[in-house]
Amino acid sequence: MKKVNIKNIKEEPWQSPGGKYAAHFKGISIALGRDPDSLDLAKRHPFDLEWTRVPPGKHNFPYHAHSAAWELYLVISGKGSVRHKDGKTDVAAGDAFIFGPDEPHQISNTSQDDLTYYVVADNPIGESAYYPDSGKWKVNKTSAADRVVIKSHETGYFDGEE
Repeated sequence: MKKVNIKNIKEEPWQSPGGKYAAHFKGISIALGRDPDSLDLAKRHPFDLEWTRVPPGKHNFPYHAHSAAWELYLVISGKGSVRHKDGKTDVAAGDAFIFGPDEPHQISNTSQDDLTYYVVADNPIGESAYYPDSGKWKVNKTSAADRVVIKSHETGYFDGEE
């Protein structure tokens, strides 16, 4: 059995160049041995578990939809708002919600405290994402780290977002 405690996993910060988007992540599945670059499902795991903290006033990512991935969220602490195709829904500690393929979403921290949640995703091989606000596609070549973002031509990830 593999076991980790999230307090022992290093928190990885992430922020957009203009600061509109920011989050801190703890890759629980990776700490348990998940190899996100492997094509072997035994090494990839069938799902990924991540702990995420969004600072006050920030969005986790630009509004986006995944081509094939499912994401299940469980809010641990704080309050926020989730933008989705039908509008916005307030969320707080104890709330759970899910998005399937082609369901655009974005999480925003609308409070003065950190918004913290777990996300469980299946992260299928060949996943891509669409950004409705800016008309971009993110295409992963072989892994999430090896991606190309395109509009009618290759462009930067935050083009049209900030």
